[in-house]
Parts: sequence; structure tokens; C-alpha cells
Amino acid sequence: MKLSVLRSVALGTALSLAALSATTTFAANPMVGGAAMMETKNIIENATNSKDHTTLVAAVKAAGLVKTLEGKGPFTVFAPTNKAFDALPKGTVDSLLKPENKAQLVKILTCHVVAAKALSTDVISMVKAGGGKHVVDTVGGCKLTLQVKGSTVTVTDETGGVANVTVADVIQSNGVIHVIDKVLMPKK
Repeated sequence: MKLSVLRSVALGTALSLAALSATTTFAANPMVGGAAMMETKNIIENATNSKDHTTLVAAVKAAGLVKTLEGKGPFTVFAPTNKAFDALPKGTVDSLLKPENKAQLVKILTCHVVAAKALSTDVISMVKAGGGKHVVDTVGGCKLTLQVKGSTVTVTDETGGVANVTVADVIQSNGVIHVIDKVLMPKK
């Protein structure tokens, strides 16, 4: 009788651990902008669901970059929030969304994209290996400097602007998004 009780307890424990493990796997992706981010969806599909990224999505559409960011990748996207776009000088976003400024908009947006999948653990390793800094080349030809300050990853653009990663490791089917609090700008 005791052996069957032990087997039942062992089986119950194993099933509980399996269920916990499965739950943990599916709950790993953080929510962004009040929406669940699904690892099975691409960058555009997920960003479209984030209420914090409506300006970014509008800009990507205006720039004609939707198909690119729906593509195979892998991509790492440093995704500025609506508040980051709102912090730009008055009228900047409206001006950038005009058809005649498409080339400038494409340059700015592609300076937020790296043609590789770099999770925060990868970034931290690269920064450590680089003696405290690591420079990455973007799809738009910009150079971004990655650093770790305390528990925050920072991204410095070519103009010296510094963005903080506020939500890291949002896994996508074609890469990863890191939410940032500033729009990164290319040098002029």
C-alpha cells in the first residue's frame, strides 16, 4: 500500500512540475503596450497590437518597411514608444510622415534595426567582452553604442542621444524587440 501511495505522489509531483514548466515557457514573453506579445508572430504583427507603439507602426507603414519587418530576419529592433516620439521637437513626426520626407524616415527607422537576433544576455556579453561598450552596425548604416549601466541596457546613437531599454527580450518569430524610451537619430 505504501509503495502505491509513493508512486501516486511521485507521479503527481512529476505532472505538477511538467505543468509548471509548460506554463513558464508560455509566459516568458513580456506584455508590451497592454498586449500579449506572441513568439509565433512577427515584429509587425506584435507591434501593431501594442498601444504604446502606434506612432512607430504608422512610421513603419509610411516608410514602406512593413514587408521588410515581416520578413524572415532575424532582426533586433530597438522600438521607441509613443512617448519617445512625442519628446521630439514639435512637428517632427508630422513632417517625417510626409511622402517627401520618406528617405529621411527610412534612415531613422532603419537605424533602430540590427540584422541579427541579440537578446539582452547577448548584449551584456558583448558589452563585457568590449570592456564596457559594444558598437553595432544597423541596417540603416548607423552605429549604435550599447552599454550596461546598473541593471539597464543603454543605446547611444550617433548624435550622443541615449535611450534606455525599458522592456527587453520581447521574442518574435523573426527576431527580438527591445522597447526603448528615446528615438535614435543618425548623424547628419
